[in-house]
Amino acid sequence: MSMSDSDSSHTGDHKYFRQITRDRLLHEMLGSTKKGDSRSTWKVLIMDRLTVKIMSYACKMADITEAGVSLVEDIYKRRQPLPTMDAIYFIQPSKENVIMFLSDMAGKKPLYKKAFVFFSSPITRELVGLIKKDATVLPRIGALSEMNLEYFSFDRQGFVTDNGMAMEELFGNDENHRKADACLSIMAARAATAFASMRELPFVRYRAAKSLDTNTMTTYRDLVPTKLAAGIWNHLTKYKTSIANFPQTETCELLVLDRSVDQIAPVIHEWTYDAMCHDLLFLEGNKYVYEVPSKTGGPPEKKEVLLEEHDPIWCELRHLHIADASERLHEKMTNFVSKNKAAQIHHSSRLAVDLMPIAGKINRIIREQKLREVGKLEQDLVFGDAGTKEVIKFLSTHTDLSRENKLRLLMVYAAIYPEKFEGDKGSQLMQLAGLLSDDTNAVNNMKLLGTHPETKKSSIGAFALKFDNKELVEKLSKGELPKNEYPCMNDPSPTSHGATHPAAIQYTETPVAHSMRSRRTPTWASRPRNSDDGYSSDSILRHASSDFKKMGRRIFVFIVGGATRSELRACHKLTTKLNREVILGSSSVDDPPQFITKLKLLSSELSLDDLEI
Repeated sequence: MSMSDSDSSHTGDHKYFRQITRDRLLHEMLGSTKKGDSRSTWKVLIMDRLTVKIMSYACKMADITEAGVSLVEDIYKRRQPLPTMDAIYFIQPSKENVIMFLSDMAGKKPLYKKAFVFFSSPITRELVGLIKKDATVLPRIGALSEMNLEYFSFDRQGFVTDNGMAMEELFGNDENHRKADACLSIMAARAATAFASMRELPFVRYRAAKSLDTNTMTTYRDLVPTKLAAGIWNHLTKYKTSIANFPQTETCELLVLDRSVDQIAPVIHEWTYDAMCHDLLFLEGNKYVYEVPSKTGGPPEKKEVLLEEHDPIWCELRHLHIADASERLHEKMTNFVSKNKAAQIHHSSRLAVDLMPIAGKINRIIREQKLREVGKLEQDLVFGDAGTKEVIKFLSTHTDLSRENKLRLLMVYAAIYPEKFEGDKGSQLMQLAGLLSDDTNAVNNMKLLGTHPETKKSSIGAFALKFDNKELVEKLSKGELPKNEYPCMNDPSPTSHGATHPAAIQYTETPVAHSMRSRRTPTWASRPRNSDDGYSSDSILRHASSDFKKMGRRIFVFIVGGATRSELRACHKLTTKLNREVILGSSSVDDPPQFITKLKLLSSELSLDDLEI
């Protein structure tokens, strides 16, 4: 199998992860079919259920059309014969897909004139042999290549492997190791294709399993990061011999973690605009639908807003505190009205108009659900400024608080003080909060993700998450991760310049934080102002035009069991501070309601299909 060269990520202007993914799909795949008698003809693009999502996350329909595709089809649906047109197949290398492809192109009357076939991951020799057997198909194949691209690039610096059931399959009470092994196998294969796309060979670091004492057995859950790191490295070693121009020495760093790295991040209220949109509003992906009064006096009209990275105003606001985002939106609207009363509304101004009702809706929810008070107590718990007494008092005096917010508050509390939920203590708190039995499951199941309570406290007694900003990734960048806690799967080897990579092989035994969240997640009352520490949104905007040609080596962080919006934001901000693109990978990206639903299933026989997420 062949794989043409993709854009280099280390020469010329720096290209971010999602841009390289997009370029590979549009130019390396679709663009490569414009040759010979196929140069100027329109083509049909045929995909399966997975690859259509891969494409839709990275490219817009307009991009695909501009690349010469006039029709997009599902390989599993009956399709009209188009014998004068060429077809591009972007499919998984499964036996079912190969049989469908052969059925399309075999015989005297194939569906298409010529087929350009691109597999999302490596194809087996058995299936290659199956294709070669059909003498009528071979002359009709214009290309047969492995793209090695099987992930969803949901953000400029983020991707998921679409293992939405990973938490249940890997961390649940069900000791079905066969199902868990299958989950990790798929996750490793898909995560590895991210490095194939980027032409990167990482030092593979991972969180080591920790036995509580010599009498305690290490569980399967403890070994999840180790197993995934080994699986990824296995695929990478094969890439070194199967992919043209794949690096032979390490070019970047990968750190494999699991959800035990921070149990609080998925449930605590995050106060940035982006996180609150996904937490408090009913979004369909990145689409928000709301109603406006009809101009004709009829029923309300529905309007849609797409929250996407190519919109400069959204990029400007997404990581701001909700209060600051609201103020900035108000300023933009005031300026627009005063200067453009008679002018046509430009796209950016229109987006500001559309974002105003979103901010208004969020602010109403904050008031109605008393989230300022909830957020303050959450932060006080995390930083040791509140305990059982304050939680009991809060629940007793805020009886009208929503069930979900009570549950999230107790989950934060349980993550910090799991011993407080042993025996009848937890039941009494649950009763005080008026929670249901499945809510109790969510709290109790947090222990399946975590470590022993004694390992969670720092030397000064506060929760371990109290360490400084994103310290884990910063220590990785500096080469200061403890080797015993975060071993390297591949031994350090000389780089192409003949020197070792210091950031990957220098170790100290300094204790490190386990969280990618900042020191204190800003609540309404404590939002940072005039900060220039390299993390504030204003700081990022000021430095956004830096010379990316001087970007350092990439850092990949992969979290098994679901990543959060706050962790994605941390990667964006660390990129600016470290001058190294930090890319977040995960089995999925979960907003609080999704995470809680999955947590409830860890000791349940229900499936995600049985619950509304």
